[in-house]
Amino acid sequence: MSGFLAGLCVAVLPLLAAGFWLGRRTARPESLGGLGTPVEHATFQTLHTASLAAPPLRAGLTEETARKSARRLRTLLGTDALCLTDETHVLVWDGVGDHHRAEIMERLAGPLETGRGEAFRLTCDAPDCPLRWAVVAPLTVDDRVHGALVACAPRESAVLVRAAGEVARWVSVQLELADLDQSRTRLIEAEIKALRAQISPHFIFNSLAVIASFVRTDPERARELLLEFADFTRYSFRRHGDFTTLADELHAIDHYLALVRARFGDRLSVTLQIAPEVLPVALPFLCLQPLVENAVKHGLEGKSDKCHISITAQDTGAEALVVIEDDGAGMDPDLLRRILAGEVSPSGGIGLSNVDDRLRQVYGDGYGLVIETAVGAGMKVTARLPKYQPGVHSAGRLTRE
Repeated sequence: MSGFLAGLCVAVLPLLAAGFWLGRRTARPESLGGLGTPVEHATFQTLHTASLAAPPLRAGLTEETARKSARRLRTLLGTDALCLTDETHVLVWDGVGDHHRAEIMERLAGPLETGRGEAFRLTCDAPDCPLRWAVVAPLTVDDRVHGALVACAPRESAVLVRAAGEVARWVSVQLELADLDQSRTRLIEAEIKALRAQISPHFIFNSLAVIASFVRTDPERARELLLEFADFTRYSFRRHGDFTTLADELHAIDHYLALVRARFGDRLSVTLQIAPEVLPVALPFLCLQPLVENAVKHGLEGKSDKCHISITAQDTGAEALVVIEDDGAGMDPDLLRRILAGEVSPSGGIGLSNVDDRLRQVYGDGYGLVIETAVGAGMKVTARLPKYQPGVHSAGRLTRE
């Protein structure tokens, strides 16, 4: 990511330089108020206009995003007309002279193929059209040309050529960030699908078998368990939102544990200590449930006696501290490191590495899982969740239908 941030700086600084030039040409001292010199005013206006143009572009290059950003981009350049294109057609034309669309697209073949900018004289018979000159600046992401920014003006200008190129570079950075956002979204969706696929068919079969066993002996109990099963699967396979709340995740875990306890009876005991203050905290969807499932699996495996699992969620100020601990068979620490590194993926390991990866992607490397374990000593998994993180918010509560 540091490379993209560096690219952003490289694109913005020349953009400011273009803003200084435009500011000198257009700013009037009497209109500046308390903003200082014309250069300071131009700097402010350039940054403000760029900040307004950026959000639509972060969604990619489409007709809608081009339409929302074109007016701001034309303001940055101070031109009579500006258009944004993809590889085949004009997405938006802002300003006068839109009858030049066909001519512009005919001249784009070279720049779109080579990725190099070009300036050329426009041919126009319309007496009231002020446009006589066009500057084409390709929009490039990962060495692939996605389209072009075309600035049109009444006369030839070397400064416009440079300014259009710098604005196009800035637009390209926004499109590159949009591509990163989309890649990250696809990755998170793929990882959630992997977790959903990991929901054990044996667990589903065993849950239904337990429910069936109560149908004749205790119909009310069977009905309750069937509702638990329906709510758990509804939550696990929901199709909206990358994030959820701690309250909803714990609610789903409660459904899961109800089904497990129905199968194992008093062999499994669970203690929950949850601070009410952390219940609204947002976190990646299906982030804690795999950790509890892992604790159940390894807590009961290889043991004939009882297993105890404790789940705590504490308020530590700026963060929520979630700890899931079992007194089961534990794991060789070296094997655990290999699982988290992706070198091996034994049964139950995919959930740990998946959750660790997603926490690091969302919050940064400082927020990966902290796991304490040894053979025969159980396992303790700690997750730190920032209470407030830009871009992290839940889609709302799920309710029983």
